Amino acid sequence: MRSAFLLATAIAGLPASAEIVSATADHYTLRHEAVSDLGVEETWERLIQPETWWHPDHTYSGNAEHLWLNPSAGGPWMESWEGNVVEHGRVLSILENRMLRLDAPFGPLQGLGVQVVWTITLEADPANGGTKIVFDEVANGSSQSGLAQIAPAVDMVKQQAIERLAAPALTD
Repeated sequence: MRSAFLLATAIAGLPASAEIVSATADHYTLRHEAVSDLGVEETWERLIQPETWWHPDHTYSGNAEHLWLNPSAGGPWMESWEGNVVEHGRVLSILENRMLRLDAPFGPLQGLGVQVVWTITLEADPANGGTKIVFDEVANGSSQSGLAQIAPAVDMVKQQAIERLAAPALTD
């Protein structure tokens, strides 16, 4: 119970925001923002090591340690364990310490044939000496994709992800 209280307190203290900017049957746009006490370079190093911050509940294996990212154009965001392999996304572009863009139809979006572009930007935050982190995600599919219904669940997963990326204490 004490650890749940500490976790809730830590999350409540994070200057984070989430928004479903738009959602229709064939499209959604999400935006998440958080500020980390870590510097830009430290945040970048965490970002390109998803096993250090991605929540294990949102993996196929149930273990975030099975995740890895090849941080180069065309490089995959993979999960591999016991003869199983899932490509969650593929790097479209990198501006070191500033921006990572992925073609990333995570989870059930792959099976729907949905195109998802997830852009993660980092910027020095002079107010606290840390880093402002922004997740922008745009998904497009057919009108049968039901993206308006899926958007809240994706929004929750990405909100949790940005909070964990911004606050290493949440992943300890």
